[in-house]
Amino acid sequence: MTRPRVVIAGLGDSGLLTAIHLSRHADVVGISTRPGLVSGKELGTRLTQPDEWARDNWIAFDRYRRLDRVRTAHGTLTGVDLSGRCVQGVGADGSAFEESYDVLVISTGVTNGFWRPPGLLSADAVAGALAADHARLAGAASIAVVGGGPAAVSSALNAAVTWPDAQVDLFFPGDRPLPRYHPRAARTLLRRLIELGVGVHPGHRAVVPDGFDCDQITDEPVTWSTGQSPHTADAVLWTIGRVRPNTSWLPAELLDEDGFVVVEPSLRVPGHAGVFAVGDVAATDPLRTSARNRADKLLARNIRASLKGGRLRDYKPRREQWGSVVGVQPNGLEVFAPNGRAYRFPAWTIRGLLQGLIVRRGMYRGVRD
Repeated sequence: MTRPRVVIAGLGDSGLLTAIHLSRHADVVGISTRPGLVSGKELGTRLTQPDEWARDNWIAFDRYRRLDRVRTAHGTLTGVDLSGRCVQGVGADGSAFEESYDVLVISTGVTNGFWRPPGLLSADAVAGALAADHARLAGAASIAVVGGGPAAVSSALNAAVTWPDAQVDLFFPGDRPLPRYHPRAARTLLRRLIELGVGVHPGHRAVVPDGFDCDQITDEPVTWSTGQSPHTADAVLWTIGRVRPNTSWLPAELLDEDGFVVVEPSLRVPGHAGVFAVGDVAATDPLRTSARNRADKLLARNIRASLKGGRLRDYKPRREQWGSVVGVQPNGLEVFAPNGRAYRFPAWTIRGLLQGLIVRRGMYRGVRD
């Protein structure tokens, strides 16, 4: 019998894991604007330790053993024929292509700041961006981080650790950073920022210049709608969470008013039995948490069940954000539970146990050196 054909649109963190889960059960085609996994996670270590970050977060697709049965295409999607069950796109070489499907998984993610740009990127472009962003901060005597989420806290803390002679300041609009994390986790990291000498500035809401998409590291003075004096730094990181879904190739009938893909609790798109969505692009809940909460495994199970006429299970989002915030530090990796308590992996466990056994072998089912 012919195996079902699953097209996965977007091979970021969620799309890649979904492809791995399905690779032994279907003919899987993955379409990606990147030549490998270029994770959007761990912005702070990406900026301050780009080589170490790339080792674990920028990995060519042919290194994943479970993708040996998956055909990957490097290109940009331009449309979908829902009734004819095929997607259209343009490859990296400029040629048009079509891919038919029995099941379509939409996992094209979001555009967010300078570290998650839209469009097609080559390996050289990825490497160039990593090097340029690192060099820009390494040469700065003062760094301002605008935003209060995990990307902002991670950037400020890692910059202070890596360049202790630089003046690092963190500006955020609320009373504390990490408003979507448990207060205990926020207090722990706020205390650490202060110990490192980071200037912490609550109650500062930045005015985004007209026409600026927060997609560059700037050096212009930052002004505030909350009335404070403008602030100038050699490098300003805009990490304010201004995300835009990568859904311009999809018809409006699949999207909510903000452009995210509407899904049922099972991650299926309403009215389209063979279409699912997962990751930052899927409107699962107000925080769109299916990527952070590892819904990829549930999605793969539901796809297999749908092909057999079985019952689909529901994704149940967590109320609090959780996980690592600042990445690997000299003393190890700290992971925050939903209740705000921290669990530390000692430094000696990171490469062999955590990355080697738990992540590469357990999560990804094998990654070649």
